[in-house]
Amino acid sequence: MFQVKPIGIIHSLYKTEAECPPQGKSGQAEIEIFKQYEDGLKDIEGFSHVHLFYWLHKSNHFTLSVKTPWDSVPHGLFTTRTPNRPNPVGYSAIEIVSRKGNTIMVKGMDAMDGTPVFDIKPYIPSLDAKPQAKNGWLSGKKVGGER
Repeated sequence: MFQVKPIGIIHSLYKTEAECPPQGKSGQAEIEIFKQYEDGLKDIEGFSHVHLFYWLHKSNHFTLSVKTPWDSVPHGLFTTRTPNRPNPVGYSAIEIVSRKGNTIMVKGMDAMDGTPVFDIKPYIPSLDAKPQAKNGWLSGKKVGGER
């Protein structure tokens, strides 16, 4: 067994899952990193985006077949981005707006207020962008403003 301990907490306007914007399109939030981890933020201002990993602490159920907003046909849980999962790990590639001490202001966040953060990694376009990636069952569907 392994343990994951939070390094911070998300402060957002969203109090319920229903309030969260889909895929964090417009969501803004503050990521408060606990003081004992603040030194780990050194040089983060040089990055425009980061990968944020968090625990979906309000998730309490899942099904292996999921209907999404993009299709009326159910799909396998692991081919969707539903927050309801066996291990409710949340992930977002988010834009850094600013940093003040142990707090990072971000854009593109869809997590609820009080969500525990357990890791941050820099987004590196030359390593992370995969323009040749396939869209699976989403091919041809309008997702995130793209077609």
